[in-house]
Amino acid sequence: QVQLVESGGGLVQPGGSLILSCVVSEPVFSFNAMAWYRQAPGKERELVAEITRSGSANYADSVKGRFTVSRVTAKRTVYLQMNRLKFEDTAVYYCKGSRNDYYYWGQGTQVTVSS
Repeated sequence: QVQLVESGGGLVQPGGSLILSCVVSEPVFSFNAMAWYRQAPGKERELVAEITRSGSANYADSVKGRFTVSRVTAKRTVYLQMNRLKFEDTAVYYCKGSRNDYYYWGQGTQVTVSS
């Protein structure tokens, strides 16, 4: 059974930084892509950043230039470096692995940006 476990969330002031981690139970190269999504209260879950098997990264317009997605294959871990955080980045952040027609989700980690 594929498992994804996120960590690294917390409370941070506006302008601050956090690094989220997603540890995967299987090699990240076995997935077509790994992605970070987020869901704020009362809103739909949205794509934040994605990294494909080839290493190409894509970002939502709202986070371009502030967030960076990366991976360390030896650690089976995908990261989301979040800089210059804003109030509107507050959400539960989820890791997702896509493999052919299947999708796997982590349990999420809360990020709260507040002064």
